Amino acid sequence: MSLFRPDHPPAPALTVTEALALRSVKQPDETAYVYLRDGETPDDTITYRALETEARARAAALAAVGLGAGDSAVLLYPSGIEFVRTLLGCMYATVAPAPVQVPTRRRGLDRLRRIADDAGTTTILTTGAIKQDLEERFAGVPELAGLRLVDTESLPAGPAGWDGPAPGPDDVALLQYTSGSTGHPKAVLVTHANFLHNVAETEDIWPTGPDGVVVSWLPLFHDMGMLFGVLLPLCSGVPAYLMEPAAFIRRPLRWLEALTRYRGTHAAAPSFAYELCVADLAENGPRAPLDLSAWRVAANGAEPVRHRAVRAFTEAFAPAGFAPEAMCPGYGLAENTLKATASPADRPPTVLWVDSEALLEGRPEPRDAAADGAQPLVGAGAAASPTRVRIVDPATGEARPEDAIGEIWISGPCVARGYRDRAEETRETFGAEVAGEPGVPYLRTGDLGFTHDGELFVAGRLKDVIIRNGRNFYPQDIELSAEKAVEGLRPNCAAAFSVDDGATERLVVVVETDGRVLRSHGPEQVREHVRAAVRDGQRLRADEVLLIRRGALPRTTSGKVQRRACRALYLAGELAQAAGR
Repeated sequence: MSLFRPDHPPAPALTVTEALALRSVKQPDETAYVYLRDGETPDDTITYRALETEARARAAALAAVGLGAGDSAVLLYPSGIEFVRTLLGCMYATVAPAPVQVPTRRRGLDRLRRIADDAGTTTILTTGAIKQDLEERFAGVPELAGLRLVDTESLPAGPAGWDGPAPGPDDVALLQYTSGSTGHPKAVLVTHANFLHNVAETEDIWPTGPDGVVVSWLPLFHDMGMLFGVLLPLCSGVPAYLMEPAAFIRRPLRWLEALTRYRGTHAAAPSFAYELCVADLAENGPRAPLDLSAWRVAANGAEPVRHRAVRAFTEAFAPAGFAPEAMCPGYGLAENTLKATASPADRPPTVLWVDSEALLEGRPEPRDAAADGAQPLVGAGAAASPTRVRIVDPATGEARPEDAIGEIWISGPCVARGYRDRAEETRETFGAEVAGEPGVPYLRTGDLGFTHDGELFVAGRLKDVIIRNGRNFYPQDIELSAEKAVEGLRPNCAAAFSVDDGATERLVVVVETDGRVLRSHGPEQVREHVRAAVRDGQRLRADEVLLIRRGALPRTTSGKVQRRACRALYLAGELAQAAGR
């Protein structure tokens, strides 16, 4: 494996810690990471040499508090450099780190405890401020019983640093808890080799180059934030400017202002984030002129990429120098470390218009964009060698031809080792074989898609598909219709799912709204508009439209709506309503 700066001779690196050591030698005094307080002001900066020294010292300090090779620890940090140095310290010490979102409510505390138990650890590594806050706000709760909260900022640094055995390529570098796992969290075992191969494939399609700069607001405990915010800049030798997700959510244009200020070339986000930027531009505008001409890779993934979002963002920010080809949709998941496919940065995204009726029947038939019933699908690019993506019949295991929908299967060096202590699920998910091709294991993604002219198009989640009268309806299409039903509804504000009471199956559409929308239209009118939009757009009847307050929809750490979690809350009667039924 080679590192990627063309202005430095390539050198072999087999682990993340070796990559850091090489950067410390080749670019010792160059900036590695900068933390932007409130998403704007540089508050903490570290060079490669300082990072290596402090990560080694952190590894020695972890050993001093009883953590050793083969152990695990939960990492509970806000975005920032203390997270990065502790993460790398764990990797040096061969302690498997499990990053988790900092809990603010009791439900988050329950998830924290479940993850600690699943990871087989009682040690929570965190900051002094978070340790104090948890101990004060949740004193005496059973979820914290028996857990040891360690303030890593106060750990003494040994004078000699770390001198223990180095990790190997196949050692676990990270326990990545999948964002959809709630009641029963699952840890993906990501190795050092997985990370370096994924970075290499990302560099292959989206090279950073000597002028590369990463700007990221993504949560670092999420697979997309981990790869784009930490691993890609570290291995590629380019600086990363990090901000808190909350800073972006409060004012999305902060992200673009930081890209302007620091001449950012690479940044990633889910599709809804680009929509929020468009909305913030229209409602508030930037606080300083934007210049996005340096931004050449705007990676768009973690959820279905919407044509509306791509077009709106590209048009809105073209006056600021944003190039259409910079919008780079991709597809990936934690079980493949992250990226599986990606669109190149030398052309605009592929948009394929298909017959919406045929798509419901599993046949993505191309149509002219102006034709009645034409629906746009945005391509997610292709895989980089040696990763291979196949479309497979999920029932028979037989490979599907081009332009036929099936389950997306992946093989290659980025596929993780499996799930921690879940042998049966690992075999089912990571050990699939295409019919007639024994001996080549594939990762079953649970996502539906097809290929057209060699490019992947994602259709939806296998388990989320809603079947009515023998036809398949994709919930994201229903949700998009609902979002457009009433002016003022925000992107990514709806969840569609079916419920079966034993006699009939009903379609439920849950929509987040706020007082402004309800005052303008009234609850019943909002429901009627949503029903009409779903009926006109999908030729489907919404049996119930439930209005809830903004922020009540369960979401993953990347902001995707969790349909199954939403359905479970609905069935349990726990969805807080913003208006009566």
